[in-house]
Formats: sequence, structure tokens, C-alpha cells
Amino acid sequence: MFRKLNLILLTLVLLVGCKETAPAKNPLESVLASKNPNIKRVMDSVDQYEVQIRYTQIDRKGDSVNFTDYDFQVDENNYFYPASTVKFPIAVLALEKLNSVDTLNMQTRFYVEGDSVETTFAKAISEIFSVSDNQANNRLVELLGQDAINEGLRSKGINPVRIAHRLGYHSDDLATKPLIIYLNDSTTATYEGTVNTSAKPLELNRVLKGNGFYEDGELIEEPFDFSLKNYYPIAAQHGVLKRVLFPQKFDESQRFNLSEAQRNYLLETMHTVPKAVGYDPVEFYDGYCKFFMYGDTKANIPANIKIYNKVGFAYGTLTDCAYITDTKNDLEFLLTATILVNKDGIFNDDNYEYDNVGIPFLAELGRELYQYELNRKK
Repeated sequence: MFRKLNLILLTLVLLVGCKETAPAKNPLESVLASKNPNIKRVMDSVDQYEVQIRYTQIDRKGDSVNFTDYDFQVDENNYFYPASTVKFPIAVLALEKLNSVDTLNMQTRFYVEGDSVETTFAKAISEIFSVSDNQANNRLVELLGQDAINEGLRSKGINPVRIAHRLGYHSDDLATKPLIIYLNDSTTATYEGTVNTSAKPLELNRVLKGNGFYEDGELIEEPFDFSLKNYYPIAAQHGVLKRVLFPQKFDESQRFNLSEAQRNYLLETMHTVPKAVGYDPVEFYDGYCKFFMYGDTKANIPANIKIYNKVGFAYGTLTDCAYITDTKNDLEFLLTATILVNKDGIFNDDNYEYDNVGIPFLAELGRELYQYELNRKK
């Protein structure tokens, strides 16, 4: 009798234990099942759009921060073109580099040899986040070099990743250009360039895309080859974002070596909208580089909402990697997502569905997850 009773009790304990450890339902499932047309049109043909999403819930208890990641179709073996999202880690590594050179700091004036534009490292980083300036990014690439960028990320556990070329144009030039550094108003020094490793073709799924592309005005009727381009998958993007925002969650060896002033400046530039740093608010509206929630509207972002992010858009691919906060409602979450909008399958024809499919999808995705977070019990 007692043996039978013990067996029943043990069974009940096991059942309760199984129930408690069962994985939580993925919130992305309900969000992506939305009847909103901005979501539904994509999900009805989801394979066509090559969507990948990672959403992270953030729960705080005292001084501790806990993450819960949820994925939709995230696969580092399925290639997407990262476009300007690579500017984020380049900016972070440039700040880190300044700490290793005695003569350099954020306010140091410099120009690239052969370039007439004089700037500072702080200004270049501001331009990268406010309007996604390609030349500002390329100046930081000249400072670092591709090999140092790739090794710097891998050494912190951020992989796979491969930064192979500058942005705005694809150059096979492996040498970075020297920087002319102002030591004071009248004295300059040269920071020499480096010679970097030639990129090897990526062996991934979907590096060949579409059925044609334009080159020098001529239509080439074969898939466009992305195998020599930059590679920065969802997990790597999310990893950089987490390390910048929550360095305490990582071992010291996996953190970026930033001073408090550098990190504060970086975070400030990440959420600052273009008009706040002098850009025309009509052309560069608040959502210009904020796809989630506000990308499909010209409305101003409310003061209580801050979006720390970096977007990318090129070759029909739209990507955003963001930390979204609402101080009024004590809300915060991480979101990284990418979508390809190239219905005709032709690249370099400037005929992409950015405004009527891609950005509306990302904006609504952000809004739906924001609403989910408003109602989530923490």
C-alpha cells in the first residue's frame, strides 16, 4: 500500500517538474500571426522574403539582468547582406582603438590621405548613427583595417563574422590609407595604413540570390554573387548590441574596452535623431534610421521612447538591430530582424519594395512587440 502511494507521489512530482521546465511559448509566433496587412503580406510568402528575427526579453531583479531570446528562422548559414549594420561594430572598435594610441581621442582632428574632408572620430561616429553616412564609416575602416575588425570581434566571442569591404562601393583594395592626424593646430603626424588579408568566398546558403543583376548598365541574367561581401549574421549583431548595453553580463575578455565617457557618447549617438544634430528634419525625419515602430511614419518619436540601433539597407535587404526603451512605461527589449524585398529578382535595378513592404513590416513588428511588452508580466 505504502509502496503504491509513494509511486503515485513520485509520478505527481515528475509531472509537476515537467510542467515547470517546459519551454515558454515563443511570443514571435503570436506577433507574426497578426492580421495586420504589414505583417500578413510578408508571412503569406515568408520564404520569398528570407525573414530572420531575434527578440530578447529583459528582466531585472535588483542588480541582475536576465535575457530570454526568441528566434524566428535565425540561421547563420543562410546569408543576408548586412549593409550598414556593420558600421556599429566598426564604430565600437574605433573607440576601443583610440585607447591604445596615446595621441588619439574622440576629439582628435584628422583626414584620410588623399581626402579633403577633415573630421573628428566623435563626428564620424555621430554621422554613422544619425544618417548612416558611408564615408564616415570608411574613414574608421582606414583607421582599423579589415583584419583588425574581424579579429577584434572574434576575440570577444562574436562570430561568425567577416568584414571585407568599405561601403558605398566595393573595392578590392586590401590596403588602408594613412590618416593625417592633427597633434595641435599646426603640427600633424601620419598614422600609417595596413595591408589586409584577401577575402575568401563565403560557403553559405543563399549567397547566390535572384536571377539577374545590372553591371555597367547591362543586365546579366544570372544570380547575383554575394560570396565576397560582408557577412554579419543576426546572432553576431545581437551579440555586439548586448555587449555594448550590458557589459556586466559578459566576462571581461568578451567586453569592449571603452571608457565610461566613450560608452556614454556611443549610447547617446545611437538613439539621437538626425534633427538633434543639425540635419534637415523633412529629409531626415525621426524614423529615417529607426525602422522598428517609426520607419513608416514621418511622426516624431516621443521623448519617453529611445531606440538605440543601427539599420542597414542595400540590395533589397533591410535590417535593424535595436534596443528599444520606454521610460514612462518601464519597458525595454532587444530586437534584430532582416527582410529581403526584391520581387523581380533583379539586383542593382533600384526596384526594391522598401517603402511598401519591407519598412512597413519592420515598423509593425516593432509596434506589435512593444504592445506585447506593455502587457507582459515581469
